[in-house]
Amino acid sequence: MVRNDEFDTSERVASSYNPLHTFRLPKGEDRRYQHQFADMYFLRLAQVKPMVEEIAQEAWADFKIAGESPRRVDRVLDVRQGELCWMAGTVYMEMPLKPNVLDDISKEHWIAAPPVREKFLSDDALDQVMLEDESGRLRLTGAYLKTQILVTGCIIAALGTENANGEFEVIDTKVADLPRQPERWERDEASAALSGKKVKQERPKAGKVAFVSGLDISGADDETIGLDLLKSYLLGEVGSVNVATDIDRARVSRLIIAGNSFADSSPIPSRDEVIVRKQSKKYGYDSTTFNPAPSAALDSFLADLLPSLPITLLPGVNDPANVALPQQPLHPALFMRSRNYANPPGVNGNAKGEEEPSWFDSVTNPWDGDVDGWRMLGNGGQPIDDLYRYVEGDERLDMMESVLRWRIGAPTAPDTLWSYPFQDDDPLLIKECPHVFFVGNQPRFESRVIEGPLGQQVRLIAIPRFRESKTIVLLDAETLAVETMAFD
Repeated sequence: MVRNDEFDTSERVASSYNPLHTFRLPKGEDRRYQHQFADMYFLRLAQVKPMVEEIAQEAWADFKIAGESPRRVDRVLDVRQGELCWMAGTVYMEMPLKPNVLDDISKEHWIAAPPVREKFLSDDALDQVMLEDESGRLRLTGAYLKTQILVTGCIIAALGTENANGEFEVIDTKVADLPRQPERWERDEASAALSGKKVKQERPKAGKVAFVSGLDISGADDETIGLDLLKSYLLGEVGSVNVATDIDRARVSRLIIAGNSFADSSPIPSRDEVIVRKQSKKYGYDSTTFNPAPSAALDSFLADLLPSLPITLLPGVNDPANVALPQQPLHPALFMRSRNYANPPGVNGNAKGEEEPSWFDSVTNPWDGDVDGWRMLGNGGQPIDDLYRYVEGDERLDMMESVLRWRIGAPTAPDTLWSYPFQDDDPLLIKECPHVFFVGNQPRFESRVIEGPLGQQVRLIAIPRFRESKTIVLLDAETLAVETMAFD
């Protein structure tokens, strides 16, 4: 008996992917850590200050108080008492509760460090806002500052006057605002034109990009249900009587994992545990220091998806990557099966970005690139989590918007957020406005569209931790509309 059963099939929508390698660090001896971090702040000030001054000059050209027009001051120390003026500089937050590396070094090394504070804000109003440049610092004050998000490292122009106490009373501020935003497909079409290829005028309809973060894989048995449901949905194996849902599932064209794929990369052992491990160590190897279960579980999860779904993987604070930003890609040795879908070592990560992107792309954190023609910028959550400690409230989208309008991807680095000591150029400066800005490992899902002075529109996406929320975010690559899918 011959059976001729027919099964319904759905073809996955293709994804156009053109990553940038903005945050790749030099290799080998070219990666140096002996430089001073102060050079980063002077570099940012030199590049962003002219933009801020141009905006401030245009905004305050016709501003007057009691017939007096504000005067531009080149240096913060040139401010004169009682004179209406404005100047630009870098904000520095003087906060007693903020960690100080010099204090940590001066303490006895065997004293346990205090736990990380949720907020750096003081209850007794000891926090001070400073504005500094090459000449020195000036304290800012005034009720207007209470309405603004200000953190160490952001560059602003401040309008006001100096009072009798030597403090600068601020009545208004300006920032660099959103930079130029490239057109959709701009970079892809430019690359095609330079290579002599025909520029595509009509492109197939794009699908949906799935975002997830905080998988927190530990290898435990109790976490497999959520991952299996997620995997079945992305593979289209979840049965449904809703045809629209089946079509929607097939339109997922790429998965972006925004950090914290592992539950904990290297928990810090106590002093007693270190002593026990040294005593039990034999032949130079201690098997208790390595647990292969998390990497094997993540590798299995990715390898099951990769035959039909391309994946972009960002590291996070819990992942086995370098701690300082920008975090470099997770090592391919962690993925015995999944690395077959990636470019061989030495091919992926060319500074010119000329190589063909791989199906499995282990990238940096932060990361930027073009997906279906849209410029995307995202990180694993560390810059926004650090900003949260400086300000009141928990409005993550407001913090994300401020980061873009400051044009600095991680303003608090390297003050309270570890960073590589860049010298000649700082890739954390945002030189082109993205269409989509996503941040992983946030307390809850949030999204908003913001606009710039030149008509730029940016979709902000706060991605929740999957381990806690069992939720992924789906971005329509045609309309940039977002929706969530929860696995309860």
